[in-house]
Amino acid sequence: MQELMINGLLVIVIGMAAVLLLMGQRKDLGMRKKQKRMLYRILAATVLLLILQLAPAEWFERVDSWLPGAGYWVHLGLYLIDYLIIGYDILLKAGKGIRNGQIFDECFLMAIATVGAVVLALYERSGDYTEAIAVMLFYQIGEWFQSYAVGKSRRNISELMDIRPDYANVERDGKLERVDPDEVAIGSVIVIQPGEKVPIDGTVIEGVSSLNTSALTGESLPRDIQAGDEITSGCINMTGVLKVRTTKEFGESTVSKILDLVENASSRKSRSENFISKFAKVYTPAVCIAALTLAVFPPLVRMIGLGLDAEWGVWLYRALTFLVISCPCALVISIPLSFFAGIGGASKAGILVKGSNYLETLSKTKIVVFDKTGTLTQGVFEVDGIHHNEMEHARLIEYAALAESASSHPISKSLQRAYGREIDRSRVTDIQEISGNGVIARVDGVETAAGNDKLMERLKVPYINCHQPGTIIHMAIDGAYAGHIVISDRIKPHAKEAVAALKAAGVQKTVMLTGDTRKVADHVADALGIDQVYSGLLPADKVEKVEEMLAEKSGRGKLAFVGDGINDAPVLSRADIGIAMGAMGSDAAIEAADVVLMDDDPMKISKAIQISRKCLGIVYQNIVFAIGIKLICLLLGALGIANMWLAIFADVGVMILAVLNAIRALFVRKL
Repeated sequence: MQELMINGLLVIVIGMAAVLLLMGQRKDLGMRKKQKRMLYRILAATVLLLILQLAPAEWFERVDSWLPGAGYWVHLGLYLIDYLIIGYDILLKAGKGIRNGQIFDECFLMAIATVGAVVLALYERSGDYTEAIAVMLFYQIGEWFQSYAVGKSRRNISELMDIRPDYANVERDGKLERVDPDEVAIGSVIVIQPGEKVPIDGTVIEGVSSLNTSALTGESLPRDIQAGDEITSGCINMTGVLKVRTTKEFGESTVSKILDLVENASSRKSRSENFISKFAKVYTPAVCIAALTLAVFPPLVRMIGLGLDAEWGVWLYRALTFLVISCPCALVISIPLSFFAGIGGASKAGILVKGSNYLETLSKTKIVVFDKTGTLTQGVFEVDGIHHNEMEHARLIEYAALAESASSHPISKSLQRAYGREIDRSRVTDIQEISGNGVIARVDGVETAAGNDKLMERLKVPYINCHQPGTIIHMAIDGAYAGHIVISDRIKPHAKEAVAALKAAGVQKTVMLTGDTRKVADHVADALGIDQVYSGLLPADKVEKVEEMLAEKSGRGKLAFVGDGINDAPVLSRADIGIAMGAMGSDAAIEAADVVLMDDDPMKISKAIQISRKCLGIVYQNIVFAIGIKLICLLLGALGIANMWLAIFADVGVMILAVLNAIRALFVRKL
């Protein structure tokens, strides 16, 4: 077995030496100095160990002939030098842990096991210190692979989210001056040239171009932009030169909020991560007590109870092997890494998850509740019909647009677009907005009411129902019914496929909440295949409905609410998991939601759930695999079947396989 392990060690080291040679030829392997130093230490310790293994006994006998007894100490000294080359940092960390009261960690276990192996070899005067060095060497090789994998994962995520701008071009005295984005005040004019990142959110005042938004949205299709359009930081300007007036400071811009969200995601731990932390705190002291029992109890039973030779050395060796096997590093390392990679993979797809706890909750989603406007529909309202009494067509639109002129609601904007002229605000006075009903104002001194049937009933104005699907704006002029305007919202192109994809992903129920009329709501729900719909809801009613569904749901399934993140903040916060869609540039979405989808594609909802389930699947695979192998090896070690070589080889192998499996969570393109 020992020869097999040495041959295996030689193969690993040759492979690592090849990596070093490649590093000399290429600079893009991205290995940090710390990893390089560790690689050199592993190579040096391995070479010295192989020399000591292959060295003829005559070498040390010759030293004895020069100085009697010196050969033993030279032999011991060379092995101890090799041991310190590869293990000095583990011994230091174990010492610091003992000094700080944090005794039971993997460094403590490795130090006790390997120092014990050296002491045992000294006690038996066997001269075989190979196991202690090899155990430490295999452990360090595993740590190196883990460090390289984590570093690779972090670099991949950094590249995916490489949206932090280095500078902003400010126009001063007819010249462009490069400044730090932090120094640019709100209202400044910046110039963005082709190939440059958009440093700060703003409004385009001059120029036409295409933007690469893939770092934010995960979509490869460019977005065309021109004067008057809002522009979001983190995108890349592809073609024309743009002049932009900034609307936010750099610290409040989209790019800063996204980077802060991704960087702080690891602070919100999932139940699985918390379980591993609690497990390690209980598990490590337990195995130390078990190892001590294994070293003392069986020899005492043999000596006192059975009258046999105690065999202290045999049982001490088994206890040390038991300690080596017990290191929980595969679990402690791979579980957080799985979540980190999952969050990074989601970021690549334009899905920002605020923490691994939200990723775990998302994976259990069984009910998805949608807001309608801006989520399943485009939120772009157009006037589809004007049904009037005696007032002429143009006058009805004019009065509606003027009455709604103070509102920023999409329906108000659609009325103003249909009017097609500049709004003269001086003609409008006494504006009164009634939530969930509409607006009452005086236009040219005449009382004008624009709203739904609830507003007409409130004013006791008889109105005419409209059978055409859409949002109906009833108009009352000077207390008399004047007609109504039909406004329709367009369903998003992939909304129907998105609902079907959710059901295919295992979502049991889809629900739509809207403030629209039942007729409009039913029309949209039927077109999309939504299971249940609630209409005519005020913002407070939506929260109440979500609370009812939370109380009614059974089992461990979770409820997700999907909204636009601006008007739905209370509901996003109340659901088990809040998902804000189309939130690029929306501060409210980034603040209120647990998961932020950076574009308007509803297909991203099912993708987010699939990413979370893949990540959790990998986490559970690693937990079962690592604990299963660990328990088997602990049993074999306690029975004396597994020696220390096999123990550490199995432990490091499990850790490397678990880490490589965790990295799979980073790849989400084909989901």
